[in-house]
Amino acid sequence: MASGRVFVVFLLPVILSVLFGSAVMADILDKPDRELNMWPMSYSDGVLSHSSSIEIIGLSKQYSTSEPVEIQIKINDSSFDCGDLYVTIYSAGKSDVITQGGFFEQCFVKGNQILPIGDKFSKAIDIPGNYEIVVDMVSKQLKNISISGTFSVK
Repeated sequence: MASGRVFVVFLLPVILSVLFGSAVMADILDKPDRELNMWPMSYSDGVLSHSSSIEIIGLSKQYSTSEPVEIQIKINDSSFDCGDLYVTIYSAGKSDVITQGGFFEQCFVKGNQILPIGDKFSKAIDIPGNYEIVVDMVSKQLKNISISGTFSVK
């Protein structure tokens, strides 16, 4: 008698929930233009690297050891207004961080401004070699847009 109550109280609701959920999912996925996206924050949804959406302005292919790397960023996607901008320079091929700059609360759509607003990214690298610069913009909705470029220091 007790095993019948355990079945009715604990197992029957689980079985019915799984059956009902499966029926609902099958009905939803059976409709055209529907897809199952279990990871809404996935790499493919959150990261864009189209040159039309973000671009690095002022990056040269070669610098001298006494010349600073000075760049600005232009973003053409208004969904990234008011976010945090990160600029990182890596040693090419080694993934060692050489320098990094963070610029917070960059709101640019109203003035159609170049980033970083009221500041500039300028870093001198005194060790000759090849480097990669990566620019990431993270919106308040936690979307990420990124672009990278390479340069050398002689």
